Amino acid sequence: MKKLFGGINMTWLKLVIFAVVAAVYTAVVAIIPITRDTSFRDITISFEVWILFGVIIIMNSKSAVDSALKCFVFFLISQPLIYLIQVPFSHLGWGILGYYKTWFIWTLLTIPMGFVGYYMKMDKWWGLLILTPVLIFLAIYHYYGFFSYMLTYFPYRVISSLFCIVTMIMYPLVIFKDKKIRLAGLAISIVLILGTSGYAFIKGDSSYETVIMATGYTFDDTGLVITFDDSYSVRLKDESYGDVSISYNEDIEDYAIDAKFKKIGKTELIIESPSGEKVEIKIDIKSDSYKLTEKKD
Repeated sequence: MKKLFGGINMTWLKLVIFAVVAAVYTAVVAIIPITRDTSFRDITISFEVWILFGVIIIMNSKSAVDSALKCFVFFLISQPLIYLIQVPFSHLGWGILGYYKTWFIWTLLTIPMGFVGYYMKMDKWWGLLILTPVLIFLAIYHYYGFFSYMLTYFPYRVISSLFCIVTMIMYPLVIFKDKKIRLAGLAISIVLILGTSGYAFIKGDSSYETVIMATGYTFDDTGLVITFDDSYSVRLKDESYGDVSISYNEDIEDYAIDAKFKKIGKTELIIESPSGEKVEIKIDIKSDSYKLTEKKD
């Protein structure tokens, strides 16, 4: 651990290789369908792993200027390369590079962050003031979201939640040598973890709520039309996946099926008329989307 955080001779060649390897890994997990809705794909959309990479670079830099330049070059290489690798595999084609705009802004910000971050190595109290905003950022914008998601869709995001906990506890312990500073940093991390965890429990789950379909829904491939009103009943075959109901939707001025999904997976949507006739529809539920497929006997 000590070698990783301060014992590496971070040459420019090693930095470039580090950036390319990180980019290739990130692009691959973004391309492979099986990683969807898993912790492995979080590296493509959130910062927790990239913060770790930045801390490793800072702790193995020789000066504040060296730290700033190496953080900047690392992100300048890795971030656009991630999107370039995905171009042949994305339905957006070259349009996927549009997502790089936000990451380019963050890349520019790595210059001052890398410069200031280097002074954490001085092992002074004000070094903890530099680290604390990073810990707060991780707790509020990453750990809280992952943990809330995990509470709803367990075991999804368990790895990401644990990653945030481990790194938040680890940073003050590996960055500082002074025992009092390390304990103070550890206390800050623990308070943040417990506080965001408690708030997530109080707020409750983060179930995916949406309108599944309106009456008159038509399957494009077969032309099957699904009609219903408030005299019909609706349910999921496996009710552990969530709750569904029929209501009048003022926006479309017609009846629609509302859903609150609590689990990711596949089940069936069953619509039953007052006379007992049933229509069963396959539904593939994701964390923020769903797909309906006509069930054929």
